[in-house]
Amino acid sequence: MQRRGIAVIGAGMGMKPHALSLRDLADRAEVIGVFSRSSERRDAAHAGYGFPVSDDLDALVNDPRVDVVLVLTPPSAHLEVVRLAAAAGKAILLEKPIEHSPARSREVVETARTAGVRLGIVLQNRTRPNARELGRRIAAGELGELVTAAASIRWWRAQSYYDEPGRGTLARDGGGVLLTQAIHALDLFLSLTGPVAEVSATVGTSRTHRMECEDVVSAAIRFANGAIGSIDATTASFPGFPERLELVFERATAVLTGESLMLYWRDGSIEDHSIAAGGHGGGADPMGYSHTRHRAVLEDFLDALDEGREPLVTGEEALKVHRLIEAILASSAERRPVRLADLDR
Repeated sequence: MQRRGIAVIGAGMGMKPHALSLRDLADRAEVIGVFSRSSERRDAAHAGYGFPVSDDLDALVNDPRVDVVLVLTPPSAHLEVVRLAAAAGKAILLEKPIEHSPARSREVVETARTAGVRLGIVLQNRTRPNARELGRRIAAGELGELVTAAASIRWWRAQSYYDEPGRGTLARDGGGVLLTQAIHALDLFLSLTGPVAEVSATVGTSRTHRMECEDVVSAAIRFANGAIGSIDATTASFPGFPERLELVFERATAVLTGESLMLYWRDGSIEDHSIAAGGHGGGADPMGYSHTRHRAVLEDFLDALDEGREPLVTGEEALKVHRLIEAILASSAERRPVRLADLDR
């Protein structure tokens, strides 16, 4: 295994699980530098984790010791960094969402593809062991065809969370609960159910929050195989609960709650794959969870580079959940059902 040089771009609130992961994998990854436009955040990154820091983005990305650029900036800055990294021939691991608008998200993916560099997206729910086991069994046909499915993401964020400049705005984040919080569960949902064909949705901002974008979402969905389902997402549900995915198949119902999995078979048998409850990040503390899943994403990305394969979540894969979110928002704005196939017409 080759030890890779890492440039970390962005040192805000979301840096902690990545920094802890990089420390855990120090035998495989060396932090060459952390860039932030904020001197206070650079100082905090150095004091908190001992990482070298830089105030020169171009110099850091183009440093010959750097193999991977880890992008942790707000979404609206992703494309700028990806262009720079791709031009330098660096592999890119990008925090979700890809970018703050559908067009810029597609441009990020195309930029990496055209440059021939690896692009991975941090959507860490796919690394959960029980989710991967369920995915394997679905792919093997053990549960039969999908009948119906529901995703419920009922989280809590205090108003103080949205009081940070730019938080929950179109200009910086590109959206609210869908693009910032629910995207993780929705990405996992799609990886297990298969594609959604049509959406009929209503989104809004509750009286709980003062913010530009949506904090409450309700959507009816029709999958490509004809199955019908639903999506329910909010950051107004105090005190915040683990997300729940319920997938009904011909032979069994699968329920993923956080990291745990229950399988209820039609023959009456039950498989309990419960895991002790831990922090899930759905409550008042957005960082109240273990960094284990982030470490798994980083480890998979390093493995992908060593093995010459694609990472677990590529840019093209992540565009699928972006497309679903785009359809939900379009359906609500236009007050009509939206077919995902029609979005580009």
